[in-house]
Amino acid sequence: MSEVHLVLPNDIDDPATPSGGNTYDRRIIRALTAAGWTVWEHAVPGSWPRPAPAERAGLAARLATVGDNDLVLVDGLVASAAPDELAAHAGRLRLAILMHMPLGDDAERAAVASAVTVIATSEWTGRRLVELYGLPAARVTVASPGVDPAAVTAPSDGGGRLLCVAAIVPGKGHDVLIEALAAVADRPWTCVLVGSPTRDPAFAGRIRAAIAAPGLAGRVTMIGPRTGDGLAAAYAAADLLVLPSRGETYGMVLTEAFARGIPVLVSDVGGVREALGPGPPPGLLVPPDDPVALAGALRAWLGDADLRERLCAAARDRRESLATWADTADRVATALSGVAA
Repeated sequence: MSEVHLVLPNDIDDPATPSGGNTYDRRIIRALTAAGWTVWEHAVPGSWPRPAPAERAGLAARLATVGDNDLVLVDGLVASAAPDELAAHAGRLRLAILMHMPLGDDAERAAVASAVTVIATSEWTGRRLVELYGLPAARVTVASPGVDPAAVTAPSDGGGRLLCVAAIVPGKGHDVLIEALAAVADRPWTCVLVGSPTRDPAFAGRIRAAIAAPGLAGRVTMIGPRTGDGLAAAYAAADLLVLPSRGETYGMVLTEAFARGIPVLVSDVGGVREALGPGPPPGLLVPPDDPVALAGALRAWLGDADLRERLCAAARDRRESLATWADTADRVATALSGVAA
């Protein structure tokens, strides 16, 4: 039987701070287990990726409990902040790193050097790892996120039910979204913001104040984080997913929307095009950090029924080609199985 020790951030199951990385980790654990692997979880306390010295020491102590020559997969959020701790055990463990978002700093470079293989969660991430650290392509395996099947959402007549699913932090571009929504306040729409406001309380406070302004008050709603049935209900009540991020390695919320036949309006960053798929685009792309372009795309969506119909059809087509979490786990398992003793 295949076994792996998986080192994770301690907040992996915290419903108050859901993230794409945590979701990916949890789904991989479930899928590997279903495929017959024994997965030993090590959720290490710490303010990752900026842990205190005592928290790094806690990671070192946890690694010391793992047997010689055992296979260990470390989440990149932890690994990138603890290169010395990984290096201290690299000689006796078979180390792999699961990389969600490359940071491009010296600490991460050193951490990657301790790993026998690196698993990237998107093609874009894989290319960045090769570019940043000169890794041989053979040391990088891409295992893009899967998605669960879901019922197709029935669109409304005007397409005015907008949804943004992302933690309320500057990198997700909520400030850009609010400025764009203010520019199309003459059109009929509502917008629901699903995401944790606690990761950057000051920024979330500014967003909360902005949506209380005339033209937006009562039309933009912050409902906090949602998982499970609560998140599914938010998608079921949406016509368009809007994700104005300043950076994305893939965009798991995009494929969650496509699973329901919902088109997207998203910044053209990182691995987003990979999530859109190779066929007719199931959404609209705009430059990042450009509220004027975002407002123009929103106005086009709201004002053109033919455009909405085309994008909805493309989203339903993309739905048929989405990978499952079992597919993702199979790629991870292949990479782990290939790690030489």
